[in-house]
Amino acid sequence: MTSDNRRPQPSDGLLERLASIIESRAPARGGDPQTSYVARLLQRGPDAFLKKIGEEATEIVMAAKDVDRADTDDSRRKLVGEVADLWFHTMVALAHYGLRPADVLAELERREGTSGIEEKALRKSAARERTGD
Repeated sequence: MTSDNRRPQPSDGLLERLASIIESRAPARGGDPQTSYVARLLQRGPDAFLKKIGEEATEIVMAAKDVDRADTDDSRRKLVGEVADLWFHTMVALAHYGLRPADVLAELERREGTSGIEEKALRKSAARERTGD
């Protein structure tokens, strides 16, 4: 890992390129479940990739606890690797549901500058309006 003043810069368009690769591996587009992990996950359906998302989220918690216990380059690398695994599997879910990273980025941009407490209160209020409470 690098120090705070030398963080790696993400590659422009990386998430969109990865999303395109994931979509191209879908069985409906000719992806072969025998040779492609993504095709296999998508063929097995939501239960398969949603289970992986849950597993990866748990692994992030465990890796973060390891950083809390011993903040080393190795423990930080492990945490970053687990987050990358979670992002990847959530991108498989996005592809399955016909969504792209740009949809998530647009939502984050929409929320930018809004306090988390305020944003949560707005969502609760909107949900009450939809249900008529």
